[in-house]
Amino acid sequence: MVEPAYDAAFMASKSIGRQSSVREKGQLMSASEIERTLVRLAHEIIEKNNGISDLGLVGVRRRGVPLAQRLAGIVQRIEKGPVPVGTLDITLYRDDLSTLGPKPVVQKTEMGFPIVGKNIILVDDVLYTGRTARAALDALFQYGRPRRVQLCVLIDRGHRELPIEATYIGRTVQTTSKEIIEVRLREVDNVEKVMLMERES
Repeated sequence: MVEPAYDAAFMASKSIGRQSSVREKGQLMSASEIERTLVRLAHEIIEKNNGISDLGLVGVRRRGVPLAQRLAGIVQRIEKGPVPVGTLDITLYRDDLSTLGPKPVVQKTEMGFPIVGKNIILVDDVLYTGRTARAALDALFQYGRPRRVQLCVLIDRGHRELPIEATYIGRTVQTTSKEIIEVRLREVDNVEKVMLMERES
């Protein structure tokens, strides 16, 4: 099993893995489909923000970071201008922090650019309950007040517990509570695909 990102779906797969097995149900996206989707999302970002003036992308660790970096690269090629990219660790802002053990591992946050007054695109791999996005907003605001914050996700799988929606969605996948979406990226997993998994109780 891949190391989970900071999303409830992945945390669930990790904890439940001790009690039940997880089986692959099928592949949702190939490497080429992921790439085409990111190109489309980059065009949408440019269009909705009227270019790249005051634009910044912030990836949510773990797999949101390479997605943000790739999106920034595509946007830069289209607009012929630089787009700053930051990384955000949300571990200490999670509302289930007490379940992560006495010493949760906190990764480095590297904003690298001022976010005050900017249009910030938060990038993550999977939108599920909305709790990761809420924690990301709390973490982001420690660095200042952006003009606007938009959420971009590769997969929206539904089952929201908080009133949070993404502005940019790569693909919407209807899932059951027993199903898990695993995004596997070459920068993290040495493989590139999106898989639909299912817990077997």
